Amino acid sequence: MSEDRPPHPPFTRATALAKVQAAEDAWNTRDPERVALAYTPDTVWRNRDIFLTGRAEVTAFLTAKWQREHEYALRKNLWAFEDDRIAVRFQYEWHDADGQWWRSHGNELWEFDARGLMRRREASIDDVRITAADRRIHGPRPASERGGPELPLR
Repeated sequence: MSEDRPPHPPFTRATALAKVQAAEDAWNTRDPERVALAYTPDTVWRNRDIFLTGRAEVTAFLTAKWQREHEYALRKNLWAFEDDRIAVRFQYEWHDADGQWWRSHGNELWEFDARGLMRRREASIDDVRITAADRRIHGPRPASERGGPELPLR
């Protein structure tokens, strides 16, 4: 796969929205190797209290994540952007091996290189127990909902 991942910085509102949707789409595949290709070979991450460097560590992390987070489904919304950086709010829902459903709320800070690959990702995430009846994210976002709606706080 190409080491070029448009859109490239500097971002406009339209290209930042496209980058966020592309990330959401990729993560909803739950394919660690595909997702990792959006990052530089030497990418650095903070995900909660875990620190990662490089695609191999990212791939291993995502493989373990999606083995324990069953029926994972994600929504991302653009929060802000400037030059080569994008800030994102997100929520995803999943259930654990015992069948307990969770909604994970978070914020991400992204920094990109000139080729559009993410070189830095910082994610702060909190998990809230929900019931199956409280779910509002069921699989990938339908085409009719692209670009919104905003994520409710609760």
